[in-house]
Amino acid sequence: MTTTPTIAGHNHSDHSFVGHPRGLAYISFTEAWERFSYYGMQTLLVLYMVHQLLLPGHIENIAGFAVFRSVMETIYGGGGTLTTIALASAIFGFYSGFVYLTPIAGGFIADRWLGKTKTVIIGALLMATGHFLMAFDFSFLVAIFCLLFGVGCFKGNLASQVSELYSPADMRRADAYQIYFLFINAAVIIAPLVAGTLGEVYGWHYGFGAAGIGMLISLVIYLSGRKWLPVDQTFVVKSERTSAKPSLTKKERVTVAVLVGMLPLLALGSVGNQEIFNAYLLWVPDHVDLVFFGHAMPTTWLITLDAIVSVSGLVLSMAFWRLYAKRFNEPSEIYKMTLGLGLSAAGVLCLVMAASMAGQGQKSGLEWVLGFEVLNSLGFANLFPVGLALYARAAPKAVAGTLMGVYYLHLFMCNNLVGWLGGLIERLSGTQFWLLHVGLIGTAMVLLYAIAHRFGKYLLAEESRQEAILEIDAVQA
Repeated sequence: MTTTPTIAGHNHSDHSFVGHPRGLAYISFTEAWERFSYYGMQTLLVLYMVHQLLLPGHIENIAGFAVFRSVMETIYGGGGTLTTIALASAIFGFYSGFVYLTPIAGGFIADRWLGKTKTVIIGALLMATGHFLMAFDFSFLVAIFCLLFGVGCFKGNLASQVSELYSPADMRRADAYQIYFLFINAAVIIAPLVAGTLGEVYGWHYGFGAAGIGMLISLVIYLSGRKWLPVDQTFVVKSERTSAKPSLTKKERVTVAVLVGMLPLLALGSVGNQEIFNAYLLWVPDHVDLVFFGHAMPTTWLITLDAIVSVSGLVLSMAFWRLYAKRFNEPSEIYKMTLGLGLSAAGVLCLVMAASMAGQGQKSGLEWVLGFEVLNSLGFANLFPVGLALYARAAPKAVAGTLMGVYYLHLFMCNNLVGWLGGLIERLSGTQFWLLHVGLIGTAMVLLYAIAHRFGKYLLAEESRQEAILEIDAVQA
């Protein structure tokens, strides 16, 4: 069975939302509230497990946890018993990793059966259910799996709708994804202040409940803006005997291979940023003085600090490339991503310095955390949203939704790696622990530059790709 897609046309004259289509506003606000719920829950997850859920009196109440713990210890501990911190880190790695694997299935479901709208709605309902179930010890694992499947249906399909607002040659696309990411970071600023504070001060379950309410608000916004969003593909049965497998040209197959081949490098390059919700939250309070204007910050406020700096980094990055483009040829997305990895590595070096200065009962200054946040945020601004734009533009249309889900696979690999790395925080010194992360990011930067130099022409827009191929042919002749 094959499908014949019917896709909404691109409205080039729609500049009603800061120079972009109005649909971008609805998608961005939808994603902001979804991210409020997601990051509200994730901010509390490791702290909740270490300080309550995995302790005697609570861990026994979790339905099915004995089998689940055995699996975690087999995967992350080589079959040995994990300490409370290592077990919490392993569960974090499992959850935050699979959050970025399930969008592949969600993209496939939307591309082949339900369409993006129905799939996004199902995902939102599953996520809201999962957040509310987190309010109870016994339903912890059920909640985790509801959230995993919900994000899988929701995330990649919503992100790919941003791309569908623009024609292939519309240069606003990369800018749109950075605006989209600004809304995400605004949500991350608010989530720890609301859900994080509720959880730490008034009770963990109040924080998780706030996350569930945020998810319901996200769904209402999405449904209210449907007329401004891309029309779903419709599917027409042509023949029961015809294969439903999308056909790709040779050039498209090479492009897909390059995009897939970049994923392990993006996974290595993201370890410093993804560690923020794991070992960073446990390590920083014990080694860095968090007194700010005479008051000690709650640990969850580190996430708000990170989000505020991240928003600033996105704004500065967007402004810089706009000014740069007025005088010079703007580099392609993959070279921006390489630069982003270099900045991220420099940021983690600040934590190495903090670790080297802390010791003998003394804590290092907050300036090293701020240095990490600034450099890491500038790096991530040129890595993740730019990568989204690259994969959305370069992906062949026949597999666009699926490949957007594949893009998140690098975070599946990264977060599982982070889950294992987090367990090393009890065995390595702070200097060794963070230097390991610097080495991984630096390796990814060098290898991504090599891919950009050798295969970058396959990732260019059609006009630029043809020019690059002609230049290469001329040199070889």
